[in-house]
Amino acid sequence: MSANNAEELEALRLKYLSKKGVINALMAEFRNVAADQKRTVGIKINELKQTATDRINSLKEQFDTAEGDSEALDLTRTPYPIALGTRHPLTIVKNEIIDIFSRMGFILADGPEVEDDLHVFTKMNFAADHPARDMQDTFFVSKHPNDVTKNILLRSHTSSVQARVMENTKPPIRIICPGRVFRNEAITARAHCFFHQVEGLYIDKNVSFTDLKQVLLSFAREMFGADTKIRLRPSYFPFTEPSAEMDISCHICGGKGCGFCKHTGWVEILGCGMVDPNVLELCGIDSAAYSGYAFGLGVERITNLKYQVSDLRMFSENDTRFLKEFEAAN
Repeated sequence: MSANNAEELEALRLKYLSKKGVINALMAEFRNVAADQKRTVGIKINELKQTATDRINSLKEQFDTAEGDSEALDLTRTPYPIALGTRHPLTIVKNEIIDIFSRMGFILADGPEVEDDLHVFTKMNFAADHPARDMQDTFFVSKHPNDVTKNILLRSHTSSVQARVMENTKPPIRIICPGRVFRNEAITARAHCFFHQVEGLYIDKNVSFTDLKQVLLSFAREMFGADTKIRLRPSYFPFTEPSAEMDISCHICGGKGCGFCKHTGWVEILGCGMVDPNVLELCGIDSAAYSGYAFGLGVERITNLKYQVSDLRMFSENDTRFLKEFEAAN
């Protein structure tokens, strides 16, 4: 018993299982069977009916499944393979930054994005009344009315990872801390409420500012080209002393001056400095025996410099047309 489609199957059902079908006709003739053979014949007729029913039901399931698959087929779908995704431009640049510093001996360190005030601010030498603790800059999850060290917040920098490492690691320490950070800022083409940082920390005996400058010069030339120049300008950060901001010669105009560098020939890329002795002591490291440097750079900033992306919001809007522009960089 076989059928190639639903119509042929229905014809089989009518032929064998309908009221006027073959099996019902056999059952009608059952009354003429000799008494001593009724049991055997009855069993055979019932077996035939069950076999026919099972076979027809099986064929019906096959046709129903095939029909369902046909209905699920999207005939408007493109015949071309689905395009593979690419790495996000921020991921491309972050990985490049990590690779450069890894080759200098820095190892990766990670920490929580939801942090406490102790590691984000207090151990980084922020005073209790420092403006960065204010709600206008920091996203607080909960605030303690009498003890700021018990505040829970979204980390505003990855320096909290440095604090945790210094608490639990004996020098020498040489780490980089990539991660996402959050600040309560208006979202514009030049600022966002979340962005990505890579911070570095090196602590050992007899570490000097010269060591810091050489590491940053090597990084700049690896990232932007062998002809890149750097300059360090005095600045202030609570966790470093002395502190500096580092500029690189504009790789777009070669230092001659253009719209991107505001016609100065220089572009700021990071902040840095020698770790403040107070930070070392707060994290359990003897500042008389050890010194160190730290630096922090924004991944979005470096990505802008490399790819000249004018609007920071494009990094988080998931516009596939924008992301496809970075396929060759993967």
